[in-house]
Amino acid sequence: MLRGKQVKQPRIEFNILDWHFGFRVFNFAACGGHYRPLILLVSVLGFACIISGGCGMGGLKGYSNTWLYPDDVQSVYVEMFDTQSFRRGHEYVLTDAICKRIESETPYKIVSDRDLADTLLSGQLSIGQGFLARDRYTGRALELEALATVSVSWKNLTTGELLVNNEVVVASASYSSQLGQDYDYASRVAVNRAAEKVVELMERDW
Repeated sequence: MLRGKQVKQPRIEFNILDWHFGFRVFNFAACGGHYRPLILLVSVLGFACIISGGCGMGGLKGYSNTWLYPDDVQSVYVEMFDTQSFRRGHEYVLTDAICKRIESETPYKIVSDRDLADTLLSGQLSIGQGFLARDRYTGRALELEALATVSVSWKNLTTGELLVNNEVVVASASYSSQLGQDYDYASRVAVNRAAEKVVELMERDW
């Protein structure tokens, strides 16, 4: 009696690959030719299902493609920040840093003419100094810090609404003469960190 030749079924292997934007897809290897069209169809439908809203599972919860900043604003006029500190020049550094960050990190356009702007950003800078560590025997300062305190307001010139109402941000940077650092270096670092926090205040409240 002749025995029929046993045909081995193709074996399907699954390898999970992580894509950069967070989705996981399957890579099918060692699949027979009869299965590939079906696998391709299932893969395409599954991916389309994820993109269109998660097949009734609420989509990608926790994620939003809404812009971080108010979408009814297109331009900003930044006034030169005022300072009551006897150390002058830091207000120019702060204003310049804020303008550059708005241009690079937000959808807004910096304009030099207030009459052409949708909004106005203004505020005041206070710069100071603090001690972090002293020599226990001599009392000589070993590590100090520069402190930048900024109060800022952001006004919609069309509606009169205050988008940011006299909010205060504080930033600091340490320095040590033993490391070849000085107050001027640390104050610039602190002012730039304060500029970053000011631009963060312009984000939409969730």
